[in-house]
Amino acid sequence: MELINDTEVRSAYQLLKNAVNHTPLQYDRHLSEKYQATVLLKREDLQKVRSFKLRGAYYAIKKLPESELKKGVVCASAGNHAQGIAYTCHELQAKAAIFMPTTTPQQKVSQVKFFGGEFADIHLVGDTFDASATAARAFCKEKNMTFIDPFNDKNIIAGQGTLALEMMADAESEGYKPDYVITAIGGGGLISGVSAYVKSTSPFTKVIGVEPKGAASMQAALEEDQPVKLAEIDKFVDGAAVQQVGDITYAHSKKYVDDLKLVDEGLICSTILDLYGKQAIVVEPAGALSVAALELMKDQLKGKTVVCVISGGNNDINRMAEIEERSLIYEGLKHYFVVNFPQRPGALKEFVSDILGEGDDITRFEYTKKGNRGTGPVVIGVLLEKPETLPELLNRLKEFDSTYIELSQNKTLYNLLV
Repeated sequence: MELINDTEVRSAYQLLKNAVNHTPLQYDRHLSEKYQATVLLKREDLQKVRSFKLRGAYYAIKKLPESELKKGVVCASAGNHAQGIAYTCHELQAKAAIFMPTTTPQQKVSQVKFFGGEFADIHLVGDTFDASATAARAFCKEKNMTFIDPFNDKNIIAGQGTLALEMMADAESEGYKPDYVITAIGGGGLISGVSAYVKSTSPFTKVIGVEPKGAASMQAALEEDQPVKLAEIDKFVDGAAVQQVGDITYAHSKKYVDDLKLVDEGLICSTILDLYGKQAIVVEPAGALSVAALELMKDQLKGKTVVCVISGGNNDINRMAEIEERSLIYEGLKHYFVVNFPQRPGALKEFVSDILGEGDDITRFEYTKKGNRGTGPVVIGVLLEKPETLPELLNRLKEFDSTYIELSQNKTLYNLLV
């Protein structure tokens, strides 16, 4: 298979340079001090549709023959590719049928409507990207329209690679020589374009791909030496929740990507909150992947120059409570238990006084009194002041109720009760 190189990326850039934003490459003081490195952020969250996806979508559609463009295009997307397609079709006044999973955050659905206007018809189908993509391809065949793949297409890859062209040119003009370029992997279009350009122009720079632990489809492909479909994925990182990467993106990753990192969804949440709190940068879960990976690589980054691609900023504000919750659990601060309480006055006061540590807090308490019983089960959430005090809390809990259940150890009960 012939792969994309810097020549194709340069050609794509000439077509795109007046259609997309040249997003900034910014030095980040907080992250640089935290990891004792020079950390630069490629801010694709500042792109016109708040995501790099516009680059590939615009280039792929613009390359279509006029006869195909008149019939319209079809795409399947968890959100950002759809926004890129919608924006492009509105600009070119072409019809688009956009298929999105039913689990897509409402903020992204609304944005697609906003960018596409009268030129975008939205179809919410399936619980996963792959189910939505199957429906989109069937619709495309029935209507004799052109399918614009979100990642497994050379024009898409070349378009995404244009951000690397900007990034490396800006780095050179400012006197930086990147030792690492870190970027997210969903279906693999971004990492393919970025790695192809970087390795063609700066072979010593290591390209690191980052996947969420719950949707590590590229890692599975590299382990099996071919794209494979994951039986189950965690859809929390919706912009990177793909069950199977493409054969084209797999081939690019196999040749050009130096290493993969898998990031816990909880660490992603902590990174989102940190970026917002420290730098006022709003990122979606997939957009935080590259920065989250710094924590996994901190021992090898000292004194190095690192570029992290912030791939998207389409975060639904309604998800922030869940993001904070996942972060607290990951940091070891929030815990849930089922505890049997004595059914007598003063039991809760005793628990607060004798079981909780100083500075700990109860965040949830659900209790239903059971008639003719000495004890009754309570679902209780505890927020620790410090994560290292957990063993002491568990010892005191055992004395209070030797049969207590720590819900983090039982996924089924956790999902039912929390």
